[in-house]
Amino acid sequence: MWVLPCPSCLSEDSSKFLLLSDLLKRESQSPFYQEGVSYALLKVAELGLVSAAETLLRHGANLLFEDPVTYYTALHIAVLRNQPDMVELLVRRGADVNRRDRIHESSPLDLASEEPERLPCLQRLLELGADVNAADKNGKTALLHALASSDGVQIHNTENVRLLLEGGADVKATTKDGDTVFTCLIFLLGETVGGDKEEAQMINRFCFRVSQLLMAHGADPSGCPAHESLTHLCFKSFKLHFPLLRFLLESGASYNCSRHGPSCWSGFHIVFERLCSHLSNSEDDSFSTDLLQKADTVLDLMVASSQITKLPSNFEINPASCRFHGEKIKALFCSLKQLEHSPPALKHLCRVYIRQRLKPWPVDVKVKALPLPDRLKWYLLVDPSNSCEGI
Repeated sequence: MWVLPCPSCLSEDSSKFLLLSDLLKRESQSPFYQEGVSYALLKVAELGLVSAAETLLRHGANLLFEDPVTYYTALHIAVLRNQPDMVELLVRRGADVNRRDRIHESSPLDLASEEPERLPCLQRLLELGADVNAADKNGKTALLHALASSDGVQIHNTENVRLLLEGGADVKATTKDGDTVFTCLIFLLGETVGGDKEEAQMINRFCFRVSQLLMAHGADPSGCPAHESLTHLCFKSFKLHFPLLRFLLESGASYNCSRHGPSCWSGFHIVFERLCSHLSNSEDDSFSTDLLQKADTVLDLMVASSQITKLPSNFEINPASCRFHGEKIKALFCSLKQLEHSPPALKHLCRVYIRQRLKPWPVDVKVKALPLPDRLKWYLLVDPSNSCEGI
């Protein structure tokens, strides 16, 4: 059996490629030639040796040849090893840019989306016409691969997500199991509860940045069912995820189920439910003060999103069920009821109108640039002391 020169020994030295060409011509009649030259293509693709790959392709290397262990083609391997120039060569020489492997059904774009180090290949594949919304047999697109592969601590696919979205990735993509673009974020945020503080901060920061990208491209975080709704999760843990909840509401996310309305789930219900629950278990003044302040801001953000305050039907609370601070909760509730049954004040209408005209998020920078008194800016911003700075 004939043997090709070791691929790692090949360089851009033209004399070595002349020797390689001579060898290939000499052995072209060997019964093992086709397999050998195609297997060599896998190796040079891994190493990014473009000139060597060109030589092998000129002498009959098969672009469809699969690694006998992984069943990846040369194009898949080039992506895995982040060799963008090799990716371009293979595609331009006829490799199917959307080809899926036989085992995992991963396309080159799927593989490129899963690691931040593969961003150059991801960009090159999109430039070469890869289908950004192609899905595998489970309905998983490259965007969903990028999100599912992120852990927020060691793997941050933020730039991969951004590139895919800018390339036209569908934020409404859903797998056959019902996973959406928010499924990964909801899972990661759940992992922060009771975990390492530093890792929790990293995960929160990652989820915030990705949420910004998704919202900027029209994603709906307030969908149904509730367990797939990022907004619903943030309402349930509004003390823990206050910055993200504030961002979602500032960006126009619905505070009710965006599909079925408040009959399904409502932010007003959840906030008061969590208030009563938390304040029934703790009498700590610092905890209760912070919680009540955040609840007040969240309620104000919901009210500031529409000209008329409309609470869910049959919306009532029982302050007596709260062991501590029942009167403060009752005061918050009564103020909302009063808003609902009173004509909207002129200052409220002005606030809603101005905030709507300043969108999209962030409105804070835009409000601060307005020629208005600081007190009015504070009112427009809805308690800027509880802003998202530092995320």
